[in-house]
Amino acid sequence: MRGLRSFMLGFVLLAAYPLAAHEDPEIAGYVEVPGGKIWYRLNGLRHLGTRPALIVIHGGPGGSHRSLMPFVELADEWPVVLYDQLDSGNSDRPNRPENWTVERFVAEIEALRRHLKLSKVIVVGHSWGGALAAQYAITHPRALSAVILSSPLISTPEWLADAGQLVDELDPQTRDTIRRHVAAGTFDSPEYLDAERAFYAQHMCRMTPCPGREYREGSRNEFNVALYRYMWGPSEFHATGTLRTFDVSGELNRLEAPTLVICGEFDEARPETCRRHSARIPNSKVTIVPNAAHAALLEQKATYLAAVRKFLEEQAR
Repeated sequence: MRGLRSFMLGFVLLAAYPLAAHEDPEIAGYVEVPGGKIWYRLNGLRHLGTRPALIVIHGGPGGSHRSLMPFVELADEWPVVLYDQLDSGNSDRPNRPENWTVERFVAEIEALRRHLKLSKVIVVGHSWGGALAAQYAITHPRALSAVILSSPLISTPEWLADAGQLVDELDPQTRDTIRRHVAAGTFDSPEYLDAERAFYAQHMCRMTPCPGREYREGSRNEFNVALYRYMWGPSEFHATGTLRTFDVSGELNRLEAPTLVICGEFDEARPETCRRHSARIPNSKVTIVPNAAHAALLEQKATYLAAVRKFLEEQAR
C-alpha cells in the first residue's frame, strides 16, 4: 500500500479527445468534499451518457492517482476519472486526523460522482483504494454498474497474515532481520530498510526499475507519510493505526454489482486471499496477472488492461 498540486480551480475543458496516459486530462478541477477540496481528472468525455464512468481510487493511504495512470488508456471506450484523496496528491492538505476515516474517504467518492452528475459508475480500487471501493459498493449499491477490486485491502487481519507468510518465505537472513526489527520497533534502521526493500522486490514490484516513471515525472508532491502511519502504521508488516481492525470480508455478500478481483501472481495481496474474497461476492470473477506483484498494472500493463477491458465489455452486453 504506497506513492502526489496542480493548477486550476473549478471545471476546465482541456481537449476534445483522450490523450496518452501521461499527458493532459480532458477535464480537471476540484470538488468540495467533507474536509476540503479534492482534485480529479477525466478522460473519455465523449462516452459520458452512453457508458458508465470508471472512478479509479488510489492506494496508500497517502498515495496518489499517478500509479494508476494507465487506466486512462481505457478512455478510448469508457469515461475514466482519476482523483486524489484529501491530504494526498494534488488535493487540499489540511492534514487533520479527524478527516482520516474510512467513512469520510467513502463520502469523497459519492461527492465526486454527484459533482460530475454520473448516474451509474464503475468503482475501481487498488490496495487501500480497494477497501474504499468495497465499502462504497456495499453502502451505495444503486450508484454502481460494476466493481473492480485490484489487489484489495479487505481485511487487515488477513493482510497481515499474508504478509507474515510471505516474510517467512524469504531467505532466512532477510526474514530474521525483518522479524527482529518489527519486534523491536526499529523501522528506521538501515538494516531493516534493506530487508524491507528485498520484500518489496518480490511482492511489490518485481521489475528494476519499476515501470511508470513517466507518470511521476514533473510531480512535486510526495507520499503523505503522516496519513499512512496514522491509518496503517510504520510498516506493511505491522499495523498500529486506525485500520488495524478494518475488516469488511463478512459484508462482501452484500456487494450486488458484478465484480472483478484482480491481483498479481506474486502480490502481497496473495492470490489465494483474492480468490477467497471473490468467493464471498455473489457475482464475481478472479484474474491473476502472471509474472507480476502488487504493481501488476505497471509491471504487466497490457495483460492487466486486457483483463479489465474483457470484464467491462461483458458488463456492456
